[in-house]
Amino acid sequence: MTVRVGCSAALEGLRSEIEARLVSYLPDRRELPEPLWDAMAYSILSGGKRLRPLLVCSALEAVGGERTEDLWRTCAAAEFLHAFSLIHDDLPCMDDDDLRRGQPTSHRKFGEGIAVLAGDALAVRAFEVLAATSRVELVHEFARATGAAGMIGGQVADVMAEGRPASAALVAGIHRRKTAALFRACVRAGGLLAGATAAQMHALSVYGEELGMAFQIKDDLLDVESSTERLGKSAGADSRHCKATYPAATSVHEAHAACSAHAAAAWAALENLTNPALLQELARLSTEREA
Repeated sequence: MTVRVGCSAALEGLRSEIEARLVSYLPDRRELPEPLWDAMAYSILSGGKRLRPLLVCSALEAVGGERTEDLWRTCAAAEFLHAFSLIHDDLPCMDDDDLRRGQPTSHRKFGEGIAVLAGDALAVRAFEVLAATSRVELVHEFARATGAAGMIGGQVADVMAEGRPASAALVAGIHRRKTAALFRACVRAGGLLAGATAAQMHALSVYGEELGMAFQIKDDLLDVESSTERLGKSAGADSRHCKATYPAATSVHEAHAACSAHAAAAWAALENLTNPALLQELARLSTEREA
């Protein structure tokens, strides 16, 4: 299942536009060793929700911004950073997954060495594409969100928490860095591109962080409540690897309540934005999804 299920024509149109443009921001394949380009393209072009670039576009729309080439560059960079994180998360030394989006994970298809390097190359390419916008504040947003204070730091905390008793506070800290930080950067990037006011940037920041929390808690729940066939990845993996998740730290019932609370907080943050419809729709789809 992707965000296309049950989404509006406006959101589907944006998703199609993003999908069509992504390949143009990959490096020229003639300049790369063939296995490297193939592995990069495999992870970028094999489908997915495209939620992070959709957040960039929807945040820009929410404050009345214009769509420019810099918007599409930023969307591509957001998706490249997400793909980088997925490749590395799936590695045997991390989550050790064989499936992603119903297909073999990158290291299963190309080998661990090429997979690691493809993830590295996508991360570097993301910042090369962002640099072409000449907007240093965008580079800063995504660097902080994906670095030691954000996604990578969250992954470290996740690894360190494996097999240990986890509290809700510990899990929340992991989720804020590992998932919510990039959501926050994506909506803030849309706001920056649109010239948002300080009040609008604050609203977008709160929305991004709260939605990121709701999204990741929903992921925790789907791992418990869904199937491998529906998810396109191994169900029950969190439990097998003794991961720090909301259901493990609290209960399934409390995890559902936490997901709903964060989603409501994300929705409330949009109250005074000019055109929040797409962000509202993404909040609904993110928490009602089945995969």
